[in-house]
Amino acid sequence: MLSLLSKASSLLKGKTTMTENGEQNIRSDGDDESTELVGEIYDIIRSIKDPEKPESLEQLDVVYEDGVTVKHRGNDEYIIRIEFMPTVPHCSLATLIGLCLRVKLERTLPQKFKLDIYIKKGTHSTEDEINKQINDKERIAAAMENPNLQQLVETCIEERD
Repeated sequence: MLSLLSKASSLLKGKTTMTENGEQNIRSDGDDESTELVGEIYDIIRSIKDPEKPESLEQLDVVYEDGVTVKHRGNDEYIIRIEFMPTVPHCSLATLIGLCLRVKLERTLPQKFKLDIYIKKGTHSTEDEINKQINDKERIAAAMENPNLQQLVETCIEERD
């Protein structure tokens, strides 16, 4: 896999828009080059297995390419936002799914990025609490110290043929 950050520099030339707070959005406007970075991130997460079912998160429509956005903050720093949608509004494994997304991306992507993972607004009964948990570094570190939870995450994120 090519380095996402090295490819991003060429993607940004003429293919970005500025947000109100000075960030650059990498647009997914159908141009092959501009969608490549978002597409590569999506390819990393699409094969994650659902914790309860044999299907992948992509097959269950929990993750989708439109839920991946990348903002360039300058100096090869990026904000990656992943939005996912649990299969039911009371899904008890939404936090675990968010943890799997985070662990897989942190292991795969280069170092200069900020990762934000959110449940799609209005799709879960406790989305605010879960969003807070899956974006808290201390809670993530504590969760990954639990050997049973760590094994479950490893099973979900392992690559399959």
